[in-house]
Amino acid sequence: MSPNDLWSTIFSFENYAELLPLVQNSIIAGALLGLVGGMIGVFVMMRDMAFAVHGIAELSFAGAAFALLIGANVVGGSIVGAVLASLVLGLMGARAKDRNSIIGVLMPFGLGLGILFLALYEGRSANKFGLLTGQIVAVDTVQLGLLAGCGAVVIAGLLLIWRPLTFVSVDPAIAASRGVPAGWLSVVFMVLLGLAVALSIQIVGALLVLSLLITPAAAALAVSARPGLTVALSVLFATVSVVGGIMLALAGRLPISPYVTTLSFLIYAVCRVIAWRRTRVRHRIAV
Repeated sequence: MSPNDLWSTIFSFENYAELLPLVQNSIIAGALLGLVGGMIGVFVMMRDMAFAVHGIAELSFAGAAFALLIGANVVGGSIVGAVLASLVLGLMGARAKDRNSIIGVLMPFGLGLGILFLALYEGRSANKFGLLTGQIVAVDTVQLGLLAGCGAVVIAGLLLIWRPLTFVSVDPAIAASRGVPAGWLSVVFMVLLGLAVALSIQIVGALLVLSLLITPAAAALAVSARPGLTVALSVLFATVSVVGGIMLALAGRLPISPYVTTLSFLIYAVCRVIAWRRTRVRHRIAV
């Protein structure tokens, strides 16, 4: 493939204005996902649960693949798989060591089930591929309504438990001594995380959920230690990544995930450079 052919595959803005209305629902869903992912991603980082996100994504993928096989709602199947995985992790994995071992068992099981269901599915191959890497035109009006409803549940749930969850995440020992119900909060948070993962799969696919639920929050934490600003930056970074990825994917012939992950990584790289420069400046002042 020549450089020109490669460039036209990645970026081709011919008839861009005519194609834009086709992804209107996806852009709205992407903006919602940026808000949800940015908010919950900060707690994922604070609680050191990046591995859990990947584990939930595999079971969510299996649920979506099964729904695709039987002709059911793919979003609904994804949500069921994610919530089941979240409940298992929340109820059985109270300690980090237990949680990681359970995730290590669930991940290959969920991935194997998903591949089995896709192998049995005789429909369009694009539908199979989209569950793994995302599709920019896969969100219809019905799915958008379901995604919006789930997103509202996640946001409302986070706002309700925000203060005690922050307390438990920052200092679990003191929170326990003050009578904060850490176990109950963990289960609720895992269910909300499962819903957020299920939403993410509809846009970026099961393989690259981390780029929306982990990378933006990690970037925000690199440049700010203020809780409010960290959440705001995380939401901003996630929204720019997913909406920008959708807009760029519309101009090319590649799945959406490479664009979203590239934008997310570039934002993270810039934030790390900013953090590094700040550290050097502080060191020079101290010396």
